Formats: sequence, structure tokens, C-alpha cells
Amino acid sequence: MGGVADLGRPPEIPGEALADVQALLATARLHRYAESPTQPTPVAVLERAFAGLIGRRYAVALNSCGSAMFMALKGAGVCPGDPVLMNAFTLGPVPGAVDHIGARPVLVEITEDLTIDMDDLRAKARSSGARHLLLSHMRGHICDMDALAALCEAEGISLIEDCAHTLGAFWAGQPTGSFGRAGCFSFQSAKHVNTGEGGILATDDPDLAAQAILHSGSYMLYGQNGTVPPSEVMDHWKTRCANYSLRMSNLVAALALPQLPLIPERVADWNASHDRIAARLALHPGFALPHRPQAEAYAQSSVQFRLPGASAAQMARFVAAVRNAGVMVKWFGTELPEGYTSSPPHWIGADASLVPRACAIQATLCDIRIPLGLSAQECDQIADTLMKAASVLDKEGTIHGRA
Repeated sequence: MGGVADLGRPPEIPGEALADVQALLATARLHRYAESPTQPTPVAVLERAFAGLIGRRYAVALNSCGSAMFMALKGAGVCPGDPVLMNAFTLGPVPGAVDHIGARPVLVEITEDLTIDMDDLRAKARSSGARHLLLSHMRGHICDMDALAALCEAEGISLIEDCAHTLGAFWAGQPTGSFGRAGCFSFQSAKHVNTGEGGILATDDPDLAAQAILHSGSYMLYGQNGTVPPSEVMDHWKTRCANYSLRMSNLVAALALPQLPLIPERVADWNASHDRIAARLALHPGFALPHRPQAEAYAQSSVQFRLPGASAAQMARFVAAVRNAGVMVKWFGTELPEGYTSSPPHWIGADASLVPRACAIQATLCDIRIPLGLSAQECDQIADTLMKAASVLDKEGTIHGRA
């Protein structure tokens, strides 16, 4: 890596989690339910803890954030063929959840700050007749949630939040995932809680929670879940929901539980590195960085930047130069999806022609992941590597920063 920090390094698994997993393995009780339970399962304990963390009545632990989004859409009443609004800056699992349910994505433009364009959202909602918005807080960027909530209420839109990148983040003091009908979270290795894979659906809606519990595979043992809607709600849905076997395992829950108290510490660590790198890049005329509103308390485990005016060939040279110097940079403007990046032209069933501005923004958009524990020297080395590569393009007179 040429002395540059390993940017793909995931958050460490704490010793307490390793001990809990070892103890669980010794019991051999790895399934999410028990026919003769003697105590709450790790999954149930995690659900109660997570619901309290986000401030919602119900949490349903699932095998991925993609499953959580699918369950949220289904529980909200989305049917095959329905239009579903979604911002055009996100990753493949978000349009994938729409495709999974057989619905039709309606892409909404984004701003240069990488958040959803409210005017285009209103226009697309009215022109498409869509009654559901799957909002991705992609790469940790949070739009004005007060304005969005007001827009959704005025237009009769049901809001589902993809919070895969914003666990531990807030808008005006309120946690992401608590604004809409449901919030969906990820425990993938690069996320704020590292279990390899896993997800959580959080909601106040008892009908949505009941459907998620039953669809995830409760075998009618849903009384063992950590948060369960009233019996009359469960009775209404228990013969109406197929078993999709999407529930989280006890092993994943055992890994996750000891990491929940670490979220504030991890967020502070990530944000310190993000802010140092972003501040350095902001001094270079070749970079344009998104503006962060004062009301946004972000949990930024990656840094995003654009090189406005650069051609596709120039972007490819920039990316190659940075990677050769030992910094793994990702580019959203590739012809085909690459690793953990994608853009509207890559998504099955999505009409990228609806969002020309979003496509143009992402054509020169890059990001780098931030591991925990970066030193100030490592942050500066990363920024210097990026700026050196950008300076080569800047000499060509084709890129410039945003005013």
C-alpha cells in the first residue's frame, strides 16, 4: 500500500462480542427461535436495544438491509407494478429492493450536495402518481428532513428511510430512521456495526412490524421476538404472510449487541478523520465537496468529492494515479458498476434519462472509505495523494472547484 493506511479495514470486533459468540457456539442454540425457550435469544435482546436506540416502538432483525427495505416496502403496501420514488444517488441494493417486490423505480434528481432535490421530488410524485419514497441517506448525506417530512405529508407520500450509512446520525437532534414509516439499517462489515452482514427494520407501525416479523420467518413463535405488536394485530396478519426466511441469526445478533454502545465513539473517530481530509481537499481548486448543513449531525465513514469539468478519460487517469499511490478511491462514473459504486445507468428497470443532472454529478464523483483509528498524519497523506493527482488534471485547465 506504499505506506498509506488500509482504507478497507473494517471496524474491529470487540472482545466482548467474541466471547459472547464463543459462549453461544458452546450451547449449539444458533437458530433464531427455540421450541422451549429458557431466556430471550440474542436476536430478541438486540431488537429491544435497537428500538430504544432509534426511539421506535418496534425493531425487526433481518439478514440484511436489503431485506429490511424489501420488508418495509411490502409492509407499506407496495405492490408489483407500483411506482416507487427514490433518489438517484444510492447503491444497487436500493433499486434492487424495489425490483425484488416487482415495483417500478421512479428516479429523482439530486443536488450538488448529494441529497434529494425537493422540487424534482414533488414534480415526480405528481407526474408518476407514486405514493411511496424509498429515501437513501447515501454515503451519510442527510437532506433537510423537516422539509422532506412536510413535503411527504402534503403530497400523501409514505417515507421509508435507507439508513445503511447513517446509524448514529441525526437531523436537528432526531435520529435518522425515525422520520418515516420505517427506517432500514445495515450491519455489513464496513458499516457502523460490523457483523459481516445483517440488517434491522425500525418502525412505529404495528401492522408493518407484524408483517415483517411473520414474513421474516417466525414459525408462529413470534412471541419470542424482542418487540411484538399487540396480539390482535398479530392475529390479523398471521395467516396472511408467507415465510421468506429473512430473519437474523443468533450469531449475528451476538456480534452486534456489544457494538451498539460503541457507536458514538466510532462516529466521533470517523468524523474527525473525515473533517480533516475534507478540510485539506477544500483548499484545492480542483475539488468540489458537498455542503453540510448545521442541522445535520453526520456519521461520516467515507469522504465524497467531485472533480467538476473532468472528462471520463481524465477521471479514469485520476483514479488510476490515486490507486497506484496506494489510496483506494472509488468512482461513480464508471461504464459498469464496480465494487461498492453504482449509478442510475447501472440499475435494472430504472430510467436514467429522468435524472440527467444526477448522472452528470456522479460522472465526476469519487469517494474513499475511512477506517477507524486513522492518525492525523495518515489523513494528511491521503489528502496529499488525492491533491497531487488532481493537480495533474488541473494543469490541463479542464477542472475547477465549485464557487
